[in-house]
Amino acid sequence: MIESLIIYLVLGSVAGVVAGLFGIGGGLLIVPVLIFSFTAQGMPEAVVTHSAVATSLATIVITSISSVIAHNKRGAVRFDYFFYIAIGVAMGAMVGVWIADQLTGENLQLIFGIFACTVAVQMAFDLKPKRGMNPPEKPELIAAGSIIGGASSIFGIGGGTLSVPYLTVRGAEMRQAVGTSAAIGLPIALFSAAAYIWAGQDAQGMPEYSLGYIYLPAFVGIALASSQFAKVGAKLAHTLPQAHLKKIFALFLVFIGSRFLLINLGLL
Repeated sequence: MIESLIIYLVLGSVAGVVAGLFGIGGGLLIVPVLIFSFTAQGMPEAVVTHSAVATSLATIVITSISSVIAHNKRGAVRFDYFFYIAIGVAMGAMVGVWIADQLTGENLQLIFGIFACTVAVQMAFDLKPKRGMNPPEKPELIAAGSIIGGASSIFGIGGGTLSVPYLTVRGAEMRQAVGTSAAIGLPIALFSAAAYIWAGQDAQGMPEYSLGYIYLPAFVGIALASSQFAKVGAKLAHTLPQAHLKKIFALFLVFIGSRFLLINLGLL
């Protein structure tokens, strides 16, 4: 147990630095590493991926709170967007978890692999949407929130890779898009984690110290470390060559994503 906790503390530290350095949620790192870690621990294949996704989302509940507070102090949260998106997020997250629960672990890894490769392309080529000028209507915000919440609950992320581009296109300046995205990550994580607890109540093969699909030792270790080391990543972002580091992280995502695709397609 102690050795496992140390591993999760290290993972949380790295995930926190990555999140602070690149401005993306640590879920893109946490989910694949947890899949490999849980597999090595002997967790049944049927629940490994679901547990990794659920545990990642549970950690985002903790890490997003401090992020939201920090962004709100700087006036970077557009609450006129946030409240309506959060309504959609609540609905989308529940549906997303239900979909994930119906999928096999192999199919869930395939979907994650495709998403990781897509994000890698965006990071490698620094693809950013141009800021739009037409603010969205309330029904659109709710619809967008449901899509962002649903996708995030399947991938185990806080939604920043989806919500920041959307908010930018719909008129938010980048500072507000990032701050509002951080706020959106909290309801995404809360509703998704709660849904995974409910969905995993009868899951066969979850180890001791589990709450539904959430593996508590991993949750505690990652949450403790990631929230602290996100501050380190934010400071490093102002001193390190971020463009080069983004390309390195993009290569990591391509490697992980391609591995999931090849393994689950029977090609590796």
